[in-house]
Amino acid sequence: MKVTVDEDKCCGAGSCVLAAPDVFDQRDEDGIVVLLDPEPAADQHAAVRDAAAVCPAAAIALSDV
Repeated sequence: MKVTVDEDKCCGAGSCVLAAPDVFDQRDEDGIVVLLDPEPAADQHAAVRDAAAVCPAAAIALSDV
């Protein structure tokens, strides 16, 4: 799995961090998403899919490697 984020779309809701804290974080100054792991391990895939699904701005894109 390959994860990409569109920082311009991100609204800073933090839903992704709650769903997959090992893959996503937020910048302190504005809450915009920070991608910690663009190719997460298989045991993180379900959490990352959940994070993408709950993102209110649709700022997370997933693709198969």
